[in-house]
Amino acid sequence: MMRLPASAHTSRPWRIHELAPDFRLEDVWALPGRGGPDDFPRFVQMITRLDPSRSSSRAARVLWTTRWKLGELLAWDGPEAGLGARLPPLRDRLPDDLRETPAPGFEALPFTSLYMTKDEFAAEIANKTVHGVIHVGRVADDGDGFHAQMAVLVKPNGLLGDVYLAAIKPFRYLIVYPAMLREAGREWRRLAGAIPRDGLKDRTR
Repeated sequence: MMRLPASAHTSRPWRIHELAPDFRLEDVWALPGRGGPDDFPRFVQMITRLDPSRSSSRAARVLWTTRWKLGELLAWDGPEAGLGARLPPLRDRLPDDLRETPAPGFEALPFTSLYMTKDEFAAEIANKTVHGVIHVGRVADDGDGFHAQMAVLVKPNGLLGDVYLAAIKPFRYLIVYPAMLREAGREWRRLAGAIPRDGLKDRTR
């Protein structure tokens, strides 16, 4: 697991910059594994299938359950606090060329996909504490391969949002992200071993 400098995200010509200039870049992380020239859609689909409630890390599972129990108790996550109710979704900002791009939906995580291009995938989430975006970027390696990185962008909802983000930060860094990235790495290696050798196998090292 490796946290990257902000410039790893801000220096690249991602489309998300024009869509979310009013969001704060919270952090940037290197994602595990490498892929070949046509593997980015498969990589993104793998990300959308991650399920923290089924993590191999007991601490991550407990944190995930606790967060949603607390959200239910404090009414953080109801429809009235989400996209289209408390605030307009970023989807409303999409230009036509991005609005028409197919993007996989999430199976377990409460994110709404925004767009996917050959180099980017973005999704958003909103509740009473924060409006957030995850952005997965494809970064070309030497040759025809790539590695990926994930950026987290946030727009806190006033003091509540600032306090919430500060409170969960150590848990994200020490438990949630390490567990998530380990799961992603294992799943990507599993996918790499499940297809022919001339596909993405041996490109994940």
